[in-house]
Amino acid sequence: MSSNTGEGKVVCVSGGSGYIASWIVKFLLQRRYTVRATVRDPSNPKKVEHLLELDGANERLQLFKADLLEEGSFDSVVQGCDAVFHTASPVIFNVNDPQVELVEPAVKGTLNILKSCAKSPSLKRVVLTSSLAAVLFNKEILTAGAVVDETWFSDPDFFTEHVWQPYLLSKTLAENAAWKFVRENNIDMVTIHPGLVIGPLLQPELNATSELVLNLINGTKTFPNASYPWINVEDVANAHIHAYEIPSASGRYCLSETVLHYSDIVKILKNQYPTLPVADKCEDDEPYAPTYEISKEKTKSLGIEFIPFEVSLRDIVESLKEKRFINF
Repeated sequence: MSSNTGEGKVVCVSGGSGYIASWIVKFLLQRRYTVRATVRDPSNPKKVEHLLELDGANERLQLFKADLLEEGSFDSVVQGCDAVFHTASPVIFNVNDPQVELVEPAVKGTLNILKSCAKSPSLKRVVLTSSLAAVLFNKEILTAGAVVDETWFSDPDFFTEHVWQPYLLSKTLAENAAWKFVRENNIDMVTIHPGLVIGPLLQPELNATSELVLNLINGTKTFPNASYPWINVEDVANAHIHAYEIPSASGRYCLSETVLHYSDIVKILKNQYPTLPVADKCEDDEPYAPTYEISKEKTKSLGIEFIPFEVSLRDIVESLKEKRFINF
């Protein structure tokens, strides 16, 4: 994995202390890039200590304070960078004020960083962390066996009409705004669309997707009646870096190793950890939500091998144990 690809190149990672971003930073440092990571508070050890401990951090990691909602706060960070990986966007599933907590930071934050990118002559490409949330939800209600690919776009109206899930809406609106802006300003952008991301945690704090797994093993009695696409965090980080390094990469890339219903995950967990108090009953008596398929064709062109779900699941459980979110 460690090659000298990045020797002498400077890149920026926004929201550098996050779950996916931390792995992007780790892999970029391994590849000898100089990394400028933005965080809201560089003086908070909880947010930055795990980054400062990475191999190569002493020599080639620079931390910057930048606020997504403050126009211009990324200008100086982005100047002189070859690439910007924009991962910073709130992932919160329970919110009081969706507009303020999710939609604004996602949309305005993305536009603010792109405005800074438009002012940087050195910039070759922006890689934006989007989500399958911006792909899956349109008038074609997902049915068993449907095959989803990069040509699908979520329809913002879907969320107001069918499922009020502000996080999904925030990712959809942010991606739409981003494409409009980069077309008008001639910026080369690639977007990465992971499903639910699991695998080892570098950061000390629990993130939203890891919590979905924790909830199945910490004594909760029921599991959700839902099917989701799942992907390993290391694959997601690699996809971002390859999307920058491979000149022919373009457009959108969907990332999902498999789509599983929670009942399948529970089975695998019981198999891997017979002694854990795994949730064993569905939250309702409705028929199980259908599983569909996400095409891997395009993402394979980024050279992603896809870590099997069973491995990712074990990785995250071991990581939750190591970080003491669960004891067994």
